[in-house]
Amino acid sequence: MTRAGIAAARMSTAHLAEIVPQVDDAQWELPSACEGWRVIDVMAHLAALASEAVDPPPPDPSLPRNRERYHDLRVDERRGLSHADVLAEWRLSTPRQLDLLEAAQEPPAAGEPVEVPGLGTYPRHLLANTMAFNVFCHLRNDMLAPDGPLPFTLPEPTDGEVAPAVEFMLAGLPQMQGPELAATVTRPLVLDLTGPGATTVTVLPADGPDGRLTVAPGADAPTRVRSTALDFIAWATTRTPWRDHCRITGDVSAATPFLDRLDII
Repeated sequence: MTRAGIAAARMSTAHLAEIVPQVDDAQWELPSACEGWRVIDVMAHLAALASEAVDPPPPDPSLPRNRERYHDLRVDERRGLSHADVLAEWRLSTPRQLDLLEAAQEPPAAGEPVEVPGLGTYPRHLLANTMAFNVFCHLRNDMLAPDGPLPFTLPEPTDGEVAPAVEFMLAGLPQMQGPELAATVTRPLVLDLTGPGATTVTVLPADGPDGRLTVAPGADAPTRVRSTALDFIAWATTRTPWRDHCRITGDVSAATPFLDRLDII
């Protein structure tokens, strides 16, 4: 999936670049489906991520440890900028971010562990999947109708766009919430994701009170949670209720606490 991640990041970025010129000043100010952010704030978030990838800031212990609050801070820093300035930052830094991520696909650097504060540790090559996830999710779920305010359309999502985003989400699942989420899984659960990005994995309980969940390929449990992979991107990030999208077979009580707590950033 290494090469697929950078291809997906480029594809979703190209789709966003098609939409940007169609948005007028009034539409940039509309509330997005990402709570507390206008449409232009979503772009400010993506611009901030790109700029930090290209020119990483020095460590600052005063910054929020919570990743969502950190993102809010970076967006707040840009609230005084004009729409044009936010878009200029995004246009300047994003191609360089993509080039850096592509360079990180080659060994030995590809396998180096990289800590993403508040999100966990990932092999360097998988950072391309984080961008694929971020751009796809914010564009498709937060900016564009029906959930977002922008009345523009894109082609239906493909496996090439969805699968790398889901791969990052599953890699982050055991890490982002740690013991809080691990405590909800006492028996193995199968996630059966269908459609573009389809995959089937088993979420295994942590080994001990301080351990992490494990996500293993395949179906190895009688309790199954079935959803499309596309819907998984929405409900596993708590943008929409999981009950609107999931069908549980087996022991519903074993799956419900996990689904209620899951919140991938």
